[in-house]
Amino acid sequence: MSVIYDRVALIGLGLIAGSMAHAMRRAGLAGEIVGTARSAETRAVAAEINLCDRITETAAEAVAGADLVVLAVPVGAMAAVAAEVAPHLAPGATVTDVGSVKREIIEAVGPHLPDAVHFVPGHPLAGTEHSGPRSGFAELFDNRYTLLTPVEGTDPGATAKLRALWEGCGALVEEMDAEHHDLVLAVTSHTPHLIAYTMVGVADDLRRVTDSEVIKYSAAGFRDFTRIAASDPTMWRDVFLSNKEATLEILGRFTEELFALQRAIRTGDGDHLHDYFTRTRAIRRGIIEAGQDTDAPNFGREPAKKDGPS
Repeated sequence: MSVIYDRVALIGLGLIAGSMAHAMRRAGLAGEIVGTARSAETRAVAAEINLCDRITETAAEAVAGADLVVLAVPVGAMAAVAAEVAPHLAPGATVTDVGSVKREIIEAVGPHLPDAVHFVPGHPLAGTEHSGPRSGFAELFDNRYTLLTPVEGTDPGATAKLRALWEGCGALVEEMDAEHHDLVLAVTSHTPHLIAYTMVGVADDLRRVTDSEVIKYSAAGFRDFTRIAASDPTMWRDVFLSNKEATLEILGRFTEELFALQRAIRTGDGDHLHDYFTRTRAIRRGIIEAGQDTDAPNFGREPAKKDGPS
């Protein structure tokens, strides 16, 4: 592919921004990639591994002359970063983000941006439980969806250009409005994470099951909960506080379903349980058929490679 943006500024250098850098380089999508992070340690690691073409100390320096600016910081930090970079944005530049809530980010970032700048919020539906500049890899977005939620009045050309970048990174791209995005993600990501955190917390609180037993006898169900619950705590704190209404709505529905299952177990209603599990099993098959996972016993995920003897 050819260069889509002459200079891309990555503000925040964790898993998503790092993977974007690798994916853009893989396809030759950016003339120059400039990166920055709040932590001096993160900047030093990024420089050491040549994650970007240039690393700057401040976000203001990073965005100078950039025609695409990617805000890849926790949701709670978006407003402050937008205010910091706004005076330094080039006219005609596009600003996007990778946050997993959209309405609150639009409300936090939009007012700070100059009229001459395009704002196209985005959310790549890809990730792992790992974080930091070393965690990124070029294949993260391959055949995974990225959702764009352009604000009202956005130049369609700016949206199309950003779509082309994400497609060049291997992603499948769709557009939707911010409210609907936040409801969809409350179902598919936010509430499942909260349930995973809760289940792991329950195991920790249940003192009749020792820590060693929880670790030694972790069958697939609990083990997968712990993988989800290992996700970055700052990011997820901000997600739940920022997508409060949709998450609470889905949690209410979840609680109702849980009560119905409790009642079925208590009354010995095997038919209800079997019908329910049959219906939910079909959703898993749909995910596999859509190419969003594999039916391999380990979900196609290779076991972590050890660096050496433990």
